Amino acid sequence: MIGDIVGSTGCRVIETFLPRVKKYYQIDQVIANAENAWRGKGLNRQTADDLYSGGIHILTSGNHIWDQREIFDFIETEDRLIRPANYPKATPGRGWTTTWAGSSGICYAVINLLGRAFISELDCPFRTLDQILDEIPKEVVIRIVDFHAEATSEKMAIAHYAKGRVSAVLGTHTHVQTADEQILLGGTGYISDVGMTGAFHSILGVETEAVLNRFLTHLPTRFNPADGPGQLDAVVLDIEEQSGKTISIERVQWRE
Repeated sequence: MIGDIVGSTGCRVIETFLPRVKKYYQIDQVIANAENAWRGKGLNRQTADDLYSGGIHILTSGNHIWDQREIFDFIETEDRLIRPANYPKATPGRGWTTTWAGSSGICYAVINLLGRAFISELDCPFRTLDQILDEIPKEVVIRIVDFHAEATSEKMAIAHYAKGRVSAVLGTHTHVQTADEQILLGGTGYISDVGMTGAFHSILGVETEAVLNRFLTHLPTRFNPADGPGQLDAVVLDIEEQSGKTISIERVQWRE
């Protein structure tokens, strides 16, 4: 699972590093959060296709998924891209999907949820998760949750709520990789935030001058993705095929 991809620098890092990371760790499947992949805000068709071509199998998202109008042209028919499941039912797109791991032929599910603390007023992610787990076929035992949320407490709470019922709860959104990777009771892997894939010399992938100006003046400021050397933040999960339990979880950070 790759942390939030930010702008062209993040996309370049995927193209440069992902084949090497996959070979080094013998990775079978790749999930990535791509809600900031196009110019730091949203996602378009070409960027999504480039990320698929770069070796990513499933793209998750978050509160910025609607920032580019082009998303409405393809999110409804693209089963490799999911948006938070706790948006209202009439919202385009899907909140979870299943796919087959190429080399092993194992079916697995990926679920996307958005937190409510400090970030949204959507439906309850806890009850939405319950509904989805009832919908997923019982034989699909590998179930990975991207919980896109601001508050660490909310992330940990949903992980404990889901433990033993999902393979992993992986936090995204804050763009800072946390050092709390662990395996909860019941074999559920967890990390509060996977991190960010984008420019290293930046503030959360954004040009530092713009962010500082916002803090110093409180005036509207255009945030652009930063250029320069990049980093790839991710976690590598080893999941047992028969039980769906996580055997190991390891933080990964590669820099240019």
